[in-house]
Amino acid sequence: MNKSIVSQKLMAGQRLMLGFDGVELNEELKYIIKDMNACGIILFARNIDSPKQVTTLCSACQAYAKMCGLPPLFIAVDQEGGVVARLKEPFTLFRGNPFIDSVEDARTFAAVTAHELSQVGINMNFAPVLDIAPKGVDSIMKDRVFKGDAKNISRLGIEIILTLQKNGIMAVAKHFPGIGRTIKDSHLHLPVLDIDLANLWHSDLIPFVDAEKQNVAGIMLSHISYPKLDKKWQASLSPFIAGTLLRNQMGYDGLVMTDDMDMKAIKVDMKTCIRQILKSEIDMALICHKGPNIETAFHEIIQQLKDDENLYLKGRNSLERILRVKKKYLQG
Repeated sequence: MNKSIVSQKLMAGQRLMLGFDGVELNEELKYIIKDMNACGIILFARNIDSPKQVTTLCSACQAYAKMCGLPPLFIAVDQEGGVVARLKEPFTLFRGNPFIDSVEDARTFAAVTAHELSQVGINMNFAPVLDIAPKGVDSIMKDRVFKGDAKNISRLGIEIILTLQKNGIMAVAKHFPGIGRTIKDSHLHLPVLDIDLANLWHSDLIPFVDAEKQNVAGIMLSHISYPKLDKKWQASLSPFIAGTLLRNQMGYDGLVMTDDMDMKAIKVDMKTCIRQILKSEIDMALICHKGPNIETAFHEIIQQLKDDENLYLKGRNSLERILRVKKKYLQG
């Protein structure tokens, strides 16, 4: 196939969004950027001390990537407001989606959040949550979702997406194709949602369809199993859910990413995960904790791109999508 080592490394690394330990540009981060060619990094509470520290960290990481001749980094955070907000005071603290009652509320949250993220060098927000928690279900997501039906969730979620992106912050809608009906936590278990595609089209998928129409930068897949959609693979590893449903039937051509591959909902080894991710036209795997999974994923992507011409072609498409979004948001 006549592919250089450099292009293989770039094609592999740009498929990985990685977590790390520490609050500064340390050797672990340099390794992630220079040796892994990672497309981006994810900030958690363990990486955050103060606005000044975050600004220095983000600036140093971007400068190091540039020095290494690599594309600029996605720098992401979960800043939903409420129970999931990695940035604490003096950043503005919002009460979260259950307390957003109007388009004006949504616009205010997104505008303030976008300003504060951009001020410190964060360019991607893993928000909004577009899951629907039906009445009568003790949803695991009840403290993180907008109130109301699919139409209201779309209305509020779209306003957040548009406002974040108008202000230079990439929005990532989650958790496709919807986990609001689940009562188990995929951080700890593999939840199973026994719903058919027809019902999803009339409910849970509606906000994601609307997000696609508004060119949301990214969509995050859930780790939930939907046996009536795919008997074998959960959403984050499913060629049908990520490929056929999201890419082909919905026509989404933005970034598709997994949720954290270190969650206990993942019951197969990392090599198998990577093979499914590549087959499913998923652009980026999120691996949020240091450990052997990062190197295993990187080397397995390289191996699969070497061995399978079809996966190599899909890989080129993913790289083009990633670089296109980076050019739009990170290079003016």
